[in-house]
Amino acid sequence: MTTLEAVIVVLAGVFAGGINTVVGSGTLVTFPVLLAVGYPPVVANVSNSLGLVPGSLSGAVGYRRELRGQAGRVKRLLPASVLGAVVGAILLVTLPEDAFSSIVPVLIAIALVLVVAQPWLNRKLAERERHEHGGLLLWVGVFLAGIYGGYFGAAQGVLVMGLMGVLMNEHIQRMNALKNVLTAFVNLVAGVLFIFIADVAWLPVLLLAVGSVVGGQIGAKVGRKLPPLALRAVIVVVGTAAIVQILAR
Repeated sequence: MTTLEAVIVVLAGVFAGGINTVVGSGTLVTFPVLLAVGYPPVVANVSNSLGLVPGSLSGAVGYRRELRGQAGRVKRLLPASVLGAVVGAILLVTLPEDAFSSIVPVLIAIALVLVVAQPWLNRKLAERERHEHGGLLLWVGVFLAGIYGGYFGAAQGVLVMGLMGVLMNEHIQRMNALKNVLTAFVNLVAGVLFIFIADVAWLPVLLLAVGSVVGGQIGAKVGRKLPPLALRAVIVVVGTAAIVQILAR
């Protein structure tokens, strides 16, 4: 990796850390960057998941004010996220690499649709009557989102926010704080497993970790003021580039 490539990876980590804290989908920025600097898809995905863990934790800490009074929800939903992350990580390293290269473009396309549709979903969710804690259906949904996050992870935050918005009655910023905790643990659990069961490229892990920690704090402080349309436009562009790059391999 050249010095310029290293700087680009760090900057991608900053952007991903910030956008993961505010919206989710940071992987749609960092994963294509790791592909572009020469890492194979599975190695890039594993290293990306591990490298973004500190940023996820940083964002969760930055949203600690909105987490007050939600300890019960964390205790209820965290096991679902953790179990899902374990299943997703095992699927990633046991399925053939060809399967990953075939499946991920579809997952990225789904994630891009979710990112683009999120404003419309938020408006629709605001019109629904929801429950305080989401019940068993939310637990199952968070578990499935954890599997998705452990396997690839792009836009898992959008998925979790959508589930909570449909099934739980709460302010969006408090749901976002809860989402940051759940997705942070999905990345953490999957990342720890990857250390023992997968090939990890440690240089991009370190560079992404440094960038994403900074980005997580930026996202927590000023991310709400960033133009949502601009963020979504960047995500769509880099996500589309990732699909093209994987299919061209």
